[in-house]
Amino acid sequence: MKAAPAAQKRLLDLAELDSALDRLAHRRRTLPELAQIDELSARVARIAPQVIAAETESGDLAREQTKAEADVDSVRIRAERDQKRLDSGQVSSPKDLASLQSEIASLTRRQGDLEDVVLEIMERREAADAQVAKLVAERDELTGTRGVAEDRRDAVFAEIDKEKDEVQRRRAEVEKDIPADLLALYGKLREQFGVGAAMLQGGRCLGCRTSLSIAEINRIKAASHDEVIRCEECRRILVRTAESGL
Repeated sequence: MKAAPAAQKRLLDLAELDSALDRLAHRRRTLPELAQIDELSARVARIAPQVIAAETESGDLAREQTKAEADVDSVRIRAERDQKRLDSGQVSSPKDLASLQSEIASLTRRQGDLEDVVLEIMERREAADAQVAKLVAERDELTGTRGVAEDRRDAVFAEIDKEKDEVQRRRAEVEKDIPADLLALYGKLREQFGVGAAMLQGGRCLGCRTSLSIAEINRIKAASHDEVIRCEECRRILVRTAESGL
């Protein structure tokens, strides 16, 4: 393949711009914020079922407390009713009087037992509510921290994308100076090796950092200026410049 020396030198500009695009892509993939967001998202995912479980327990205890308090009210109302009967003097029979007094005493004990149950449930509910508050606060803090990291990521992404657009614009200008067949070869080699063209500097390929043999250097010296040279070691296009040492 043949191409004007100027066109071949433009490959070095193209390679430099492609390297810049590669660096931008690598930076975009490896932003510290991405790992931080993933880690925070995993923690939020782990805490979510804990929040649900704690809220469920708190809700169950709330219903249990309501039922226990209703039982206390029911017993208290019965005890108050019986006490009024006793205080009114309506019960004159000693047997009925003893029975009523026994029932009042039984209801009083029952009310005390039920009130103890309510207190025990209230303590458990208070602990459950505290756990809900703790987990929700932790979840909200993680979510907020993740949001800040996402904002930073988006800001850096915007900066990278802006720079990428500018590099791509400059790349398109460089492509105009390169023949289609040479550009196609460069593209194929870039796809294979990451870098499609490299400078021959001081008898060494800067693509693979290999020093060329005397025979290879002599072969390149003998080639016409418009001959497209390939590195025998890495097969990249070797671009000759004043620094090539030929």
